[in-house]
Amino acid sequence: MSHHQPKGVYPALASRINRFPQGAPPSDLLYRILSLLFNEEEAALVALLPLRPFTAAKAARLWKVTEVNAWLVLDTLAERAMLLDVEKEGTVYYVLPPPMAGFFEFSLMRVRSDLDQQALSRLLHQYVNVEDAFVRDLFAGGETQLGRVLVSEPSLADDNAAVVLDYERASEIISTASHLAVGLCYCRHKMGHLGRACRAPLGDCMTLNDVAESLIRHGTARRIDVAEGLDLLQEAWSLNLLQCADNVQQGVNFICNCCSCCCEGLIAVRRLAVSHPLCTTNFLPAVDAHSCSGCGRCADICPIGAMSVVSKHEVDGVPRASGVVNGDICLGCGICVRSCSATAIKLVPRSRRVVTPVNTAHRIVLMAIERGKLQQLIFDTQALFSHRLMAAILGVVLRLPGVKQLMASRQMKSRYLERLLAGRNII
Repeated sequence: MSHHQPKGVYPALASRINRFPQGAPPSDLLYRILSLLFNEEEAALVALLPLRPFTAAKAARLWKVTEVNAWLVLDTLAERAMLLDVEKEGTVYYVLPPPMAGFFEFSLMRVRSDLDQQALSRLLHQYVNVEDAFVRDLFAGGETQLGRVLVSEPSLADDNAAVVLDYERASEIISTASHLAVGLCYCRHKMGHLGRACRAPLGDCMTLNDVAESLIRHGTARRIDVAEGLDLLQEAWSLNLLQCADNVQQGVNFICNCCSCCCEGLIAVRRLAVSHPLCTTNFLPAVDAHSCSGCGRCADICPIGAMSVVSKHEVDGVPRASGVVNGDICLGCGICVRSCSATAIKLVPRSRRVVTPVNTAHRIVLMAIERGKLQQLIFDTQALFSHRLMAAILGVVLRLPGVKQLMASRQMKSRYLERLLAGRNII
């Protein structure tokens, strides 16, 4: 263990982070990252926080301090975007976001003088892009993914545009958000500190709704209006950047405009052969071999290498080059459609429609079921011995093959479970 953790506060904080479905595998690298983001006193306090949103009064009871003192600590952490704070019906609630999408990104969404962002970038790159454990856990830990791909709307033809739902359109998500903000792209900012910056815009990472409200309040992100948000989206389309959003229908918290060279999800596809680190769209590109010139532009522009050119493909008995799509890894973004000068590619519906969780609570429950962490949500904080015991017992039960199969069924993973847990004040 690193010399940064003489009291063991960072392993304790890592343990708290890993009770959430989106965790971060413990390692010396993680402890060093946490030691840059939290001092030892803060780490010890945050390690005691619940998974569900909480008030300053709740934190004061857990920390055994006055409510005023608890508020001072919470507000300091919110100022650095280590916590998010949201006001609902006159009450301020706090929540510790997961590492990703969460406080890893927030730490690099603006230029800061109170944090060694170059050192942090080096550590994050090593932890996320070089080691395997974090990326595999994040992108291949279950069927329900953190993020989803949004179809490039200019690639839609009239006959399929009508079947795209509002929550599948970046333009509609932006236009209906209660709050909009923009900050630095975490991935490209990090790569910039490593001397590997690309030419894609740095300041185009959009946050929305409750998360945007908190980041705006504390200066982590800049408030924008719908017009500017749509302008940023148009620019991203023109640069063939891929839109990735929160994997929910309601209350989308982020839209990233991803480049293939810096985005950690897209890097994971190529480096680790993770087939779908993001939920795909409901489309696949189809190539008309008779029209295709075999120029290879689609293969060059595909962000994950799902398109290729087969040189010995036969059309009417005549050998010629033609584009081919690998449907097993294709994200369905449609970027290849706009790149085709021969208009030989179009988007067609997938044979099976992709199911998107209703809201964040629904997604968290699904991820917890798939990752064997449902007991952590039910027995949040585990303050009582009886709660710790029941959480341990439930954890063993959930790992039994028959129970895992039942919990993974579509019926158990429906919104009814999310409503049940919300009704019991679990989420």
